[in-house]
Amino acid sequence: MLEIERINGYYGDVPILRDLSLRVLPGEIVTVVGPNGSGKSTLLKTIVQILPLPKQSPGKILYQGKDLSRYVPEDLVNLGIAIVPEGARLFPEMTILENLQMGSYAAAARRRRLETLEEVFSLFPRLRERREQKAKTLSGGERQMLAIGRALMGRPSLLLLDEPSLGLQPLLVTKTFEAVAEVNRRGVSVLMVEQNIQFALEISHRAYVLENGRIVMEGKGAELLAKEYIKKFYLAL
Repeated sequence: MLEIERINGYYGDVPILRDLSLRVLPGEIVTVVGPNGSGKSTLLKTIVQILPLPKQSPGKILYQGKDLSRYVPEDLVNLGIAIVPEGARLFPEMTILENLQMGSYAAAARRRRLETLEEVFSLFPRLRERREQKAKTLSGGERQMLAIGRALMGRPSLLLLDEPSLGLQPLLVTKTFEAVAEVNRRGVSVLMVEQNIQFALEISHRAYVLENGRIVMEGKGAELLAKEYIKKFYLAL
C-alpha cells in the first residue's frame, strides 16, 4: 500500500527525518509513536507532499507503486489518500453536512456521495443527529468524528491520522480509537501518528518508534507494548 525508503526531511535547513523507512500493507493499521519533536507530523506532511522531499534525499515514497514526489498534494485525493490533520481543522461556519460534502469534491467521490454519507453516518450516528449544526459548536470529540468522516467522504484506500486523540477526554479517546479500528475493518488501511501509546498500539497491527527523526524500534503492536523500553520510557511502568 505505502512504502517509504530511506527518506530525509527538513524544515528549512534543519534536518527532521533521517534515513527513515517504513511500510503499510493493505488492510493494516500502522502507528508511528514517539515524543514531541520526533518528526511524526513531519512524516505525514512529507508523504502528502506538503513538505516535498528535498532534492538531496536519496529515498522515495511509493503508494501502490506510484512515486508520490511526482504529484502535488491535491492529486493525492484522486489516488486514494486522505489525511486528518492534527486538531481536526474544520470549516467552522459550515454545518456538519456541508463539511462532509467538502470531503467528496473529487469526481469519483461525488458520484458516490450519498452512499458514502450513509456509511459515515452509520459510523458516527451523532453526526447524523446534528447534521445541520455548525461545526464551531461541536465538542472536541465531535470535531474529531467530523474530521475523520470528512476524510472518509473521499473514499480513500489509505487514511493518514495526525494525533487523533490530542486534547480529548479519556472516554472520547477510547471512542476515537474504536472508530479508527472500525474504519480499518471496513477496508481502509491506516497510518497513524500518535502520542497515546497504550491505545494506539493495542489496535495496531504493526508500529514504529520514532525518536529524533529516526526509527529506533519496530514490531507488532502487542509486541512493542510488552517491551521493557516502551514500558519504562513511554508508559512509566
